[in-house]
Amino acid sequence: MEEKTSDAAASSSSAQLSSSQLVPNLPDDVAIQCLARIPYSYHFSLSLVSKSWRAAFKSPLLFANRLLLNCTQNFLYLNLRINSSFTWYLLALNHPSNHSKPRSLIPLPPLPSQPIGAAFTILAPKIYLLGGSINDIPSNSVWIFDCRFRRWEMGPKMRVGREFAAAGVVNGKIYVMGGCVVDNWSRSMNWSEVFDPATGSWSAVPSPIEIRDKWMHGNAVIRDKIYAMADRGGVVYDAAAGQWSDVPKRLDLGWRGRAAVVGGVLYCYDYLGKIRGYDVDENKWKELKGMEKGLPKFLCGATMVNMGDRLCVVWEGKNNGKEMDIFCAEIDVCRDTNGGLNGSIAWCDVILSVPKRSTIVHSMAVGV
Repeated sequence: MEEKTSDAAASSSSAQLSSSQLVPNLPDDVAIQCLARIPYSYHFSLSLVSKSWRAAFKSPLLFANRLLLNCTQNFLYLNLRINSSFTWYLLALNHPSNHSKPRSLIPLPPLPSQPIGAAFTILAPKIYLLGGSINDIPSNSVWIFDCRFRRWEMGPKMRVGREFAAAGVVNGKIYVMGGCVVDNWSRSMNWSEVFDPATGSWSAVPSPIEIRDKWMHGNAVIRDKIYAMADRGGVVYDAAAGQWSDVPKRLDLGWRGRAAVVGGVLYCYDYLGKIRGYDVDENKWKELKGMEKGLPKFLCGATMVNMGDRLCVVWEGKNNGKEMDIFCAEIDVCRDTNGGLNGSIAWCDVILSVPKRSTIVHSMAVGV
């Protein structure tokens, strides 16, 4: 129930809105709709105008209006492991309406204690870290990062501890599966769980015994179905129908690294380092054309994310002395008249230099 408490605390700032008029000669409800249209990148600077504006830009009411008005911005969040510690960054842009010029990565508040092997998922405008191991012991902890106010909070604990689990969001609920040894009744019954933010509680999701693999190395949500990849095949969960099935063999053979779904197509890189997309309808992998000269071969791995219906790729460059460059590219993807996949690079650049042997843990895109 911590999430409800946090939102209640945040909503107390809304009460301050009535203490003074936000914009002279303009009703506050109209003023809020005007302020909601301002790009999130400018909120901090504008919050310095007055106390009432500071309260407005911290109000959940304003963010609710941004969602209703379709004014949310997509931001890239990176979790890096640098010198055995975890660091969080937010990618900001020079011009929020123009994705062609990246500005810089802004350091974010560190997590008090980030577990190893946690599952990540997004229930906008929040990032959820589920489980992971602490001192080699799987945890049932849930950490939540509120991207609106850039702060961490504890969430309701899962029923069992997990590490290297799969997680996804369907119809506003978080589903998590695997990441635990099914050696007792509790872990067996709760091999998969679902979190309902409306009630702030976790409940078990019934699952057949034969599908309960331990470790998950990848997951994605395609058309409201959760695909969880295990060391041997994987499972698909249809949340609407409550049905489990096996991952198609062709999908399993072609899935590498951390994938992203854009336009109903799952993208990742193949064994040659090329980006390919999996077409669910055709049960077929297709090469993303147009990338032959613009990007390197991702043999060392890359993370991918859906960034406002663009394919965003983040990867580790070669070591340069004592440092390593982290690159980012946004790619416009589309189907051609023959059903093939084409891509064009919107922008590509170095976004950060870190000590060598640093690694990208995860990348996420969140609308704020």
